[in-house]
Amino acid sequence: MVFDGLKHRLLLVFSMMTLFFTAQVKGQDTTAQHTTNEHAEATHGAEKLDPAKIILDHIKDAHEFHFFTIENEENPHESFHASIPLPILLYSPTKGLSFFSSARFGHAGELPYQGYRFDAHHEIVSEDGSVVYDLSITKNVVQMLLALTILVVLMTGIARKYKSGKGVQTAPKGWQNAIEPVVMFVRDEVAKPNLGKKYAKYLPYLLTVFFFILINNIFGLLPGSANVTGNIAFTLVLGVISFFAILFSTNRHFWGHIFWFPGVPVLVRIFIMLPVELLGVFTKPFALIVRLFANMVAGHIIILSFISLIFIFGSMSPVAGWGFSPLSVAFAVFIYLIEIMVAFIQAFIFTNLTAVFIGQAMEGAHDDHHGEEAHHATT
Repeated sequence: MVFDGLKHRLLLVFSMMTLFFTAQVKGQDTTAQHTTNEHAEATHGAEKLDPAKIILDHIKDAHEFHFFTIENEENPHESFHASIPLPILLYSPTKGLSFFSSARFGHAGELPYQGYRFDAHHEIVSEDGSVVYDLSITKNVVQMLLALTILVVLMTGIARKYKSGKGVQTAPKGWQNAIEPVVMFVRDEVAKPNLGKKYAKYLPYLLTVFFFILINNIFGLLPGSANVTGNIAFTLVLGVISFFAILFSTNRHFWGHIFWFPGVPVLVRIFIMLPVELLGVFTKPFALIVRLFANMVAGHIIILSFISLIFIFGSMSPVAGWGFSPLSVAFAVFIYLIEIMVAFIQAFIFTNLTAVFIGQAMEGAHDDHHGEEAHHATT
């Protein structure tokens, strides 16, 4: 929680700084246009600097993995782009299915191909205005499938070792040493305290969610990779799955407390408690969705904001850019190290809150709890 608060404050501060210095850069470029043409040409590159667009382009989904670019100042079209194009799969009622490489559009998506092109929002549209269904394999999809493959291969390999007796009759080896303490932690600190005797029923799901989020969080920290957990569609699917897991775990006492809250006047039950309790059913998965998404996006934006400040200061003055570089890089590395820890924390929080909400849905009536307490007191 402390790191979440720190990260959100840093995000607010450096977003404001980025906007402030961007406005200054553009303001200086406007003033420069009223002086000499030579000065105007020198500031033309700074005028095009848009940190907000650069940051959003880095954190959103794309049709290629882009790592770096070596500019050719004499001929920009011959610049070298280190990237991996991904397959484009489109369906249009007028053209049918189309399958080709994203490289056909050019690196910046400036080239049309087979009647399709990228619009201003970098979405694929048809040049004739017809409806287009984009079924392409984007970098988020590729990285998610890669994370899923690693998860399945890793866990099935460890399971085979346990099945053969390794780690049971002998000391665990290899990945068993790394994974077993984490599994024990999720079981003893997440599943058992929140789910009680029914923890074994939900433990496979909780472990799958924890490791799947963790692997994607760690992959998202690699340069050139996709920030999958910073995609609202990804967290939405996880939240919906947890939502159904919560609903399927409910009982009559849970719904009884929602539709007819005991010990409350009738009018208060109907007009206050019922809407609030029904809303609470949906706010729980919504909290899971937004928390994971916001925290993973915030860290990437902060790191990119620090790096962008180098170019913002450099646009105003080369000396300022070089002078601010060590400080900017130091802060970016510091936030990056925090993000490694946040990758584990957010996987734990999502898993723990899911277990908490499922446990709340399984709670019985107060009389049942009193009966259990009386039983434990007499034994």
